[in-house]
Amino acid sequence: MSDIIWTPSEDQIETSAMARFARENGFDPKDYDSLHRWSVSDLAGFWGAVWDFAGVVGERGETVFRPDPAHWMTGAAFFPGARVNLAENMMRALPQEAVVETDETGHRRAVSADALRGEVARVADGLKAAGIVPGDRVGVVLPNRLEALVTLLATLAVGGVWTSCSPDFGAAAIHDRIGQVAPKVLIAQARFRYGGKDFDISERITELAARIDGLGHLVLVGEGAVTADAPVTGYEAFGTEGAALEFTRVAFDDPCYVLYTSGTTGQPKAIVHRTGGVILKHAVEHILHADVRRGDRVSWYTNTAWMMYHWIVSGLGAGATVVLYDGAPILKNADGSLDGTPLWRMLEAEQLTHLGISPKYLATLQDAGFVPQQAFDTTSLRWLMAAGSPMAPYQYDWMYEAISGTMGFASISGGSEILGCFLLGSPLHPVRRGTLTVRGLGMAANIFDARNAPVIGRSGDLVCTEPFPSMPKTFWGENGDTRYHNTYFADRPEVWTHGDHATLNADGSAVIHGRSDCTLNPGGVRIGTADIYNVCERFEAIEDCIVFGRPVPGDEEIVLCIKPAAGQEVDAGLAKAIRSALRAECSPRHAPAAIYTVADIPYTLNNKRVEGAARSMVVGEEVKNKASLGNAACLDEYGELNGRVAL
Repeated sequence: MSDIIWTPSEDQIETSAMARFARENGFDPKDYDSLHRWSVSDLAGFWGAVWDFAGVVGERGETVFRPDPAHWMTGAAFFPGARVNLAENMMRALPQEAVVETDETGHRRAVSADALRGEVARVADGLKAAGIVPGDRVGVVLPNRLEALVTLLATLAVGGVWTSCSPDFGAAAIHDRIGQVAPKVLIAQARFRYGGKDFDISERITELAARIDGLGHLVLVGEGAVTADAPVTGYEAFGTEGAALEFTRVAFDDPCYVLYTSGTTGQPKAIVHRTGGVILKHAVEHILHADVRRGDRVSWYTNTAWMMYHWIVSGLGAGATVVLYDGAPILKNADGSLDGTPLWRMLEAEQLTHLGISPKYLATLQDAGFVPQQAFDTTSLRWLMAAGSPMAPYQYDWMYEAISGTMGFASISGGSEILGCFLLGSPLHPVRRGTLTVRGLGMAANIFDARNAPVIGRSGDLVCTEPFPSMPKTFWGENGDTRYHNTYFADRPEVWTHGDHATLNADGSAVIHGRSDCTLNPGGVRIGTADIYNVCERFEAIEDCIVFGRPVPGDEEIVLCIKPAAGQEVDAGLAKAIRSALRAECSPRHAPAAIYTVADIPYTLNNKRVEGAARSMVVGEEVKNKASLGNAACLDEYGELNGRVAL
């Protein structure tokens, strides 16, 4: 079991909502195992208690959970008689300063609760005038600024379905996503700033508007030379000032969001999320697990295309101020050095209690030698959170030395599919180096081996064996139910198979080794890619790397591709050192058979490594959706690796 590096104080435990929730339902807060077992065995009791504890606004109905014995997961129904509105629940307890908009230039705009309500009412009025009724889609291509949040809340307020893309996505990538759902209204911003550069995507928005079937209205935020066959209205003129804010309540299972998978194996899957499921799942994760309290100030570095955007703005429902950040988290100085200060300047200025980032971001700061708490006051930070990829054990030590020794930390893992987490943090538990703290309440997460038997202390597939409210409603489009079923239930009937390779420890913590479809299999032994990255990323000569399997007669060999750090060379000596470290810290099977240097590492538009695309190029297979990659041109080099001599 991993070493403990932080433990909550008795006061932190006793004042947490998790402790209060446990006691109100007859459990000792220090007996999380019993609390968790109840949450996944008495589904009606647990989710009914969450509704009451969170103060969900709406008509609850008589039934909390209605099982379907023949289709235990896919046929289950939660709150079948309920009527709710997600925006109403997000806006029911707004603090006086509801939202703060910041960006990489140092800009700041604070928005009061009343001003936010007024803006949402105005845009909701515009949507209704444009013909939006419950179930209609509103697509947005907006940066992480106030307008995106207002359009989200306004769409939900009228019962519409909000779906989003970031403006830095290419035209094909945007259309592959929101084009699928044929939004009736498109809201876009043609000009934005990122990484110190200004961009104008007017042509991209014009092309997108022309390709969306049945587009009835285009709303343009800011300036831009955008044209469309549909009426075009400036954002400031959309809707009526002083309109009344009204909320249309919909059924618990009615859709609220459509999110998208990465799209690296074909067209992105459009995941339809249930209104009530999002309300309850985010209440559990914000109020109980993340310990978000009224008056807290929360932020997550994200764009509007990633699920963490939808997740963090739900902090409004917990009574927190949401701080938005638009732009790059790390800038380049005139001399080419990295400026890691933007998010920490925001943290200090806004007195953030919760900040969410990615492990890659922290690794870049560490490599640059930047120590946030030496440059800024980080004492307001109660919780640092990370998602997007597995967190390396060595990063835990650096965080507590460089950021704060008193904060809690939560490495979280879930996905766009559930708009939440299977594994995440807890205010009742210590933080153990290299692990995710607990299985989430209401989530019957487990690790199954090849026998479909649950295992502890051994790696296997992350599964969930009991239904939960935030399971997708369906995938959008033709044969959506079938495609949804084939993605998560084909391997194990009526057991959710998530696609992660993981280990559940005896202390209740867990380790994610990587995606199951990227799991390496040399000699028939399954190896997670994260284990190799954790070792390689500690070498100063390596800026980035990617690892995948290459078929050889009767087996598979591990291939490691390295992007050297500036001014560094990758030679036989470094290759030997990498293999030695992997043998010592992991196992002899982790040592790559072949090591190559490459100019760049392929990433998705949401900044996730794409092992599958690199492997496809090496073995001569088609990379199905290059539009989902942020740097697809780099793949050409991978197609030539077989002709090179490896280190």
